[in-house]
Amino acid sequence: MNESDRSGETLAPPSAEGIADAARKAAKKGLPPVHLWNPPFCGDLDMRIARDGTWFYLGTPIGRMPLVKLFASVLRHDEDGKFYLVTPVEKVGITVDDAPFVAVDARVEGAERDQVVTFVTNLGDEAAAGTEHPIRVARDPQTGEPAPYIHIRARLEALIDRKTFYRLVEIGEHARHEGGDWFGLWSGGVFFPFIPSDELPDDRHG
Repeated sequence: MNESDRSGETLAPPSAEGIADAARKAAKKGLPPVHLWNPPFCGDLDMRIARDGTWFYLGTPIGRMPLVKLFASVLRHDEDGKFYLVTPVEKVGITVDDAPFVAVDARVEGAERDQVVTFVTNLGDEAAAGTEHPIRVARDPQTGEPAPYIHIRARLEALIDRKTFYRLVEIGEHARHEGGDWFGLWSGGVFFPFIPSDELPDDRHG
């Protein structure tokens, strides 16, 4: 339905302004239920989320945080692995370089197995690591460099920034996990493995 309407006139291509207007209306009662909407695909927008969490439109950073939050409220990560902005009437593709959000801080309550680590994203969302918000650590096959992520909602993750991850390493500990010894983090009663214990420097072994 992006090519023409019933009168034969060519419809306008999807625009950021149109998406924003629809998102603004849908967000009046809280986070829009994008998982319930199944509108037609209307093409791609020249919109990109960089690895550092900066949103770009037509190659220019979107400087208004309320507008970024509005777009983020209708962001969906579908089973095809692609990211879309979704409203009740249209679905448009955007580019995400890594994860759509960045975890820029974390606060720790409790200690050891009873601790809860709550992450704060660059857009102000919070997620307490645990069963509903798991942490995963991907490793670069070439360098072994870790890339840690926290699940925020509905297949949308936040890349945990370097300074926050290093703080977590300081409170990490060793535990048995799936038959092996791992160094990782406890939160919400769940152990999240970071790296095999035998791959850590000697001064990090417990």
